[in-house]
Amino acid sequence: MSTRSENIKSFNRNRVHEMLELKYEAMKENAFRFYRGTCGLFYERLSQLKSIPKSPVGWICGDLHLENFGSYRGNNNLVYFDLNDFDEAIKAPVLWEVIRMVTSILIAFQTLEIESDQAMNMAALFIKSYATTLFGGKAMDLDPRTSKGIVCDFLTRAEKSTYEDLLRKRTLEKRGKIQLDLEDERHFKLDKALKRELKEHMMGWLRENSESPYNYKVKDVVYRIAGTGSLGQKRYLFLLKSTIRKENYLLVDMKQAFPSSLAPYVREQQPHWPSEAERIVAVQKRMQHVSSSLLSTSKFKGEDYVMQELQPVKDTIKFKLIREDYRNMYQVIDDMGMLTASSQLRSSGMDGTASKDELKVFAAKKNWQQSLLTICAEQAALVCSDYGAFEQDFRNGDYSSTEN
Repeated sequence: MSTRSENIKSFNRNRVHEMLELKYEAMKENAFRFYRGTCGLFYERLSQLKSIPKSPVGWICGDLHLENFGSYRGNNNLVYFDLNDFDEAIKAPVLWEVIRMVTSILIAFQTLEIESDQAMNMAALFIKSYATTLFGGKAMDLDPRTSKGIVCDFLTRAEKSTYEDLLRKRTLEKRGKIQLDLEDERHFKLDKALKRELKEHMMGWLRENSESPYNYKVKDVVYRIAGTGSLGQKRYLFLLKSTIRKENYLLVDMKQAFPSSLAPYVREQQPHWPSEAERIVAVQKRMQHVSSSLLSTSKFKGEDYVMQELQPVKDTIKFKLIREDYRNMYQVIDDMGMLTASSQLRSSGMDGTASKDELKVFAAKKNWQQSLLTICAEQAALVCSDYGAFEQDFRNGDYSSTEN
C-alpha cells in the first residue's frame, strides 16, 4: 500500500466503517471525485509548500470546489446561489481557499476532457474575479433577480421547485401513511433501537431548540448518504409532519460534525467553539449572504450534529452539460470568483481575521495572481498522481476492508 493510501485511511479512521466502502468506491470514479474525498490529504501537502504568496487571514469554508457552490432556500424563503458546504470551515490564509478552488477547476475540466488551455483560462478568470471583488470591498450575492445566464436559469427553475416534488422523490405511501422510501439508494434502514432513540432525540430538539419548526412531530427517520467527502459521517434524515396543517411535511437533515481536516495544518489561533457543530454553523452564518433554513446544532449520544432543512432547491451546476457552452461556463466561473471574495468580505474582521481594508490592500497587489496559477497547476498534477496510486491500491484490494 502506498503512503498516500495509508494517509487516506488514517484520515477516515473515525468514519462509519460500513459506509467507507461506498466512499472509496465513489472516489475511484475519477480524479475529481477523488479530490473531493481527500481534503485533508490536499492541505497536508499544501501546508508544507513554501512558494504560496503571503495573504491575510480570513474565514474560509476550507473545502471549496466546483460542487460546493449551489442553490438553496434561505431562512427568508428566497432562493440563492452561494457557497454551501462548511464542514471544514476555519480561520486561515485566504489564498488557501482560492488554491483549493482553482485546483478543482483544473482537475474537473481535465476529467470532462476540456482543453487544458480553456481550463487555464477559466482558472485565471476565477482568480481575476476574486481579486476584483476583494478590491471593491463590497460583498455581493446572487438570487434570481441579480444573476445572469445559466445561473439565472438555474435559480429560476429552483424557485419553482416545491416540497411536493421533494416528498415524491423521498417518500412513499404505505398502508395510508407517508414514510421515507427505503428503495431510494440514498436511504438505509436503521436498527429499531437506534431509530427509537433518534425519534426521541428529534422530539426533544423540536421542543427545546429556538431554531426548530413549531408544531411538528416525527414520523420516520433513515440513515442518509450524500456527497463524497462526507460519506462515512453519521447522517440521518427525518420526516416531520405538522400537528396543525393537514398533509404538511418537513424533511430535516442531521449530519455529524467532525473537526476541520485543516486544523492540524493552520497556525492561526482559532476561537474556542462550544462544539464542532457550533463552529460549522457559526462560520456558515458569517460567510453566506443568508443562512439556510432551520440551520442549527444538536448533540446526540455525546456526538455533535448540524441540523438543517432538506430542501427541494438545493443543487449544483452540472458542468458536463455546459462543457461546449463557453459563454455560460465563463459566467459561472466569474460568479464563483465573486462569491468566494464576497464570503470573505462578509466575514472580515471577526475573531481576529483581516479587515476589509486589509483584504483590499492585498487584492491590489498583482504579484500573487500568476504565481498562484502555477501552484494550482502543480497541485492538480500531484492530485492526479495520487489518484493513480489510489486506483492501483484499490485494484490490489487495499481498500476492500474498511478497518483502519
